[in-house]
Amino acid sequence: MIEYTGLPVPGGWFPADVPGPVGLAEHVRATGHGRWWADRAVAPRVVAVACAGHVLLDGNPRHADPRALAPLGDSYVLARPGFLPLLGAAFDRVVPWERMIWLRSRPVPRRRLPDDVVVRRLTAADGPALAALGPDAAWIAASWGGPAALAGSSHCWGAFRGGRPVSLACTYFLGAAYEDIAVLTLPGHRREGLALACVAGLSADVVARGRVPSWTCSRDNRPSRLLAWAAGFRLFGE
Repeated sequence: MIEYTGLPVPGGWFPADVPGPVGLAEHVRATGHGRWWADRAVAPRVVAVACAGHVLLDGNPRHADPRALAPLGDSYVLARPGFLPLLGAAFDRVVPWERMIWLRSRPVPRRRLPDDVVVRRLTAADGPALAALGPDAAWIAASWGGPAALAGSSHCWGAFRGGRPVSLACTYFLGAAYEDIAVLTLPGHRREGLALACVAGLSADVVARGRVPSWTCSRDNRPSRLLAWAAGFRLFGE
């Protein structure tokens, strides 16, 4: 597999109208954050796109050398069942990950927020405050290339207490028809309705951009499922 560096980004491989992690291919095209691989530069037969620890594989697995998939290790891989033998040959361990995809179909209920909290869209000036949250919160900005890029993307809402962001909702993957949402609330600031308020602001922006908010979580992540339901999302598929 060769990395597409300075070469035309391959198109037509991944559907643009499917919610959830499939949207990461459109996200990489739109934002430039992520990496592409192919088995050859001209008329590729196998393509991989990676961003924030997630990978999409498509094409004909017979044309991929298992040894060439080494850069995709330690990732969440989404591919058709035909790729399972290839993945099994490439890696020592392949673990199934059951995911649930939700779509927003109901308005987010409004709750009275604490008087010391301000909820708003982030701006580029919030980059240092976002970075100051430390490594445990770094994942929320990974799909945008880091805190500064996420803060300046206009695709993130935050709840601020004392000038510090304590809850965030952002577009994690910017698809053509859907925007897949990620949420983070710091310990000690939960169960106050802060995440719901951030999701409400972000969802309104997503709808105004002509897209549908989507939500993806592990099947066994009960807190995320409950938050999705409370925020007006309903199950689309598993």
